[in-house]
Parts: sequence; C-alpha cells; structure tokens
Amino acid sequence: MIKIFKTFGGYSEINEVEKGCWINVTQPTAEEVYLLTEKFSVPEDLVRDTLDTDERPRLEFDYDWTLVIMRIPVKSGNNSIPFQTVPLGIFMTEHFTMTLCLQDNEILPIQEHSPFREQYRQITDSFNFILRLFVRSGTTYLRYLKEINQQTAVLEHDLEKSIKNSELNKLLKMEKCLVYFVTSIKANEIVLAKLRNSKKITSEINEDLLEDAMIENKQALEMAQIYSDIQSGMMDAFASVISNNLNVVMKQLTLISILLMIPTLIASFMGMNVPNDMENAPWAMPAIIVVSLLVSFTGVLLFRKRQWF
Repeated sequence: MIKIFKTFGGYSEINEVEKGCWINVTQPTAEEVYLLTEKFSVPEDLVRDTLDTDERPRLEFDYDWTLVIMRIPVKSGNNSIPFQTVPLGIFMTEHFTMTLCLQDNEILPIQEHSPFREQYRQITDSFNFILRLFVRSGTTYLRYLKEINQQTAVLEHDLEKSIKNSELNKLLKMEKCLVYFVTSIKANEIVLAKLRNSKKITSEINEDLLEDAMIENKQALEMAQIYSDIQSGMMDAFASVISNNLNVVMKQLTLISILLMIPTLIASFMGMNVPNDMENAPWAMPAIIVVSLLVSFTGVLLFRKRQWF
C-alpha cells in the first residue's frame, strides 16, 4: 500500500507527489514495486535490499539521494516466534522522503494518518523525522520486551511441574526473539552514531531528539541483554527441572508397582495347587485379603518414612 502525505506528520493525504512530501509504503505488491522504480525513480537494488528480511541497518549517501535502513520490531504472524525484526528503509531526495517496509508495523502504521499526532505537531526536516522513528522504535522495543518478560514468567510457572518439552520449546522461541532484538538494536545504534557524526548531513539535527533516540535505544539494548542472559541460564536450569520431574514420576510409578505386586504375590502363593491347610476353610479368602492389605499398608508407611512418596 502506498500513501502520500503533504508533511512528515501525515496530517494531510494527497494524491500526487510534491516537494517536501512523505511517501509511506508498506507491504508493496509487485505492481507497486514497479511504480516505485519507474515513477519515483527509486533504484531497484535499494528497493530489493529494503524488502529483504535479513538486510542489515546501514547509512548510505549518493549525490542526489540518501538511504537509511533501520530494523524495527514487529509481531510475528506465524507460530515460529512471537516477535521478530524487519528492515525499515528511509529513502530521501530533495523532492520527497519515502519510508518502505515489507510488513505492517507500529512504527509507521499504514492505517493511521498521523503516527505522531499525539506527540508532535509539525515535522519539517527529514533527518529529525528519522530520529523520531528511532525514538518510536526504541519505545516499541521496550514494550515488546515487557511482553516477552510477562510471557516468560507464565512459562516459568508451567515449567516447574512440567515433564514435557512443549514449554521448553516456547521458552526457546522467547530466547530467539531476544537474540534478534539484541542484534538489531546494536546495528541501529551504529546507524545512530553515523548520523550523529556524518559530515554529509547539512541540516541542523535536534540534539535533544538525538539524545532521546540514543537513550531509548541504549535502554532497549540493556534490557534485551539482561533478559537474554537470564533466559540462557533458565534454559539450562529448566532442562534439568524437566529431567528431575520425569525421574520423580518414574520413581512414583515404580513404588506403586511394588505395592501392587505384594497382594499379587500373596494371592499367587496361596492359590497354588498344593495342600496348605486352608483350602477348605471358609475364612481363607477374607484372611488372604486382610493380610495383603496389611502388608501393602506397611509398605506405604515404610516408603513414606523414607520420604520416597
């Protein structure tokens, strides 16, 4: 989908490109990709790179355009992992600024006219617009990290009594999310540093906004690293917990088998086809049952005394 706005704030949607406008492109079709390269003169290799899921963040300059690629967090639509990161490209020329992403996201939601309506009233500079995207990206990383932490806490509670691998697999998916987050945030940090030190940026950069972006990015990185380190230790610990829980279940089943074997042994012995002076006694059957129960109950008391049950 392609939407064209008069300003970076996205307050007024227009039909044709004009100087200083913002073009927001999300999940482009093959026809829209062709339109980007033909009508808007975006190099085909840049479009292809931005739509590549594994593209790394970078800052690239040419004589008539500038490209910034950052990685942003999104909720995954499949069952593999709950969160992942995708590239968001910002292509800037003297006539327009274009944002391009292969997936709908919360940084620049395609259905909302102005993602900055609640915080900013006017955005006129493309590089400060990029800094605002970094701030929104860092805030979104932090919110998703809190969700990962909450889901991990639920898995911890389930894993304490689990003997299956399903919960452990879910915990592994959370760890994969954190690895993606840490890698992407580190790469975004490098791009921010290049934006700060680049001599090719002629417009005045809002230092306060740049500092906010770097603080949000650093906080997200530190939180992601902490959660990742905790989960790495949890994976080893809970693997041992699952093994121990399985051993406890096997021990209990073995003790139950032993207790059930006692009346079976007595009944088999008394039921042998040999004289035992009880074959004609009317009290033989109740006596055998009582003795079997007493011996089994004694076994239960013995096991509980040794804390095997």
